[in-house]
Parts: sequence; structure tokens; C-alpha cells
Amino acid sequence: MALDATTVRKVAKLAHIRVAEERLAPLAGELSAILRWIEQLDEVDTESVEPMTSAVAHGLPMREDVVSEGGAAAAVLANAPRTRGGFFVVPKVVE
Repeated sequence: MALDATTVRKVAKLAHIRVAEERLAPLAGELSAILRWIEQLDEVDTESVEPMTSAVAHGLPMREDVVSEGGAAAAVLANAPRTRGGFFVVPKVVE
């Protein structure tokens, strides 16, 4: 996909990037080269490749899901800078 100076000007305007007029043509060439490289990636056969979330294979640590009675409200509230009536006091963010 080849870009021209007009397309680069439009993209720069949409991105709120100021680009000097003399830089539009060289930038169009650079961006076109990047897009050609990306198009090459479409040619790679990835049909048999499993999707992955990380380049390193590792398992997630698991813990036993245990139901408890809680009762740690006082300990949790002890960490809060301000409390009132058993609740956290936070600054007002919506007026």
C-alpha cells in the first residue's frame, strides 16, 4: 500500500501532529515502506500456530478457593486514611 503526501497530511491532521510541508513526501515514503513490511506478514502461514498470550510458557498460580466468615473489616479499615461508620471515606470526584 503506497501512501501519498495528501494521505499523510490527512492522517497527521487527524492525529493532531504538525508536519512541515517539505516532510510530507519523505514521510509518505517511510510510512509506505512500513506498510509494505506489514503486508509481508500476511504472507506467513499461521494456520497451524496456536494463539498465545505470552512468549514464555508458564502456568498461573492457583490457590484453593476457601469460603470464610470474613471478620477482617477492622483490620482492613485500619489501613485507610479516613473512615466513617465502618466505611472508607474518599474524596468527592463528581460534582
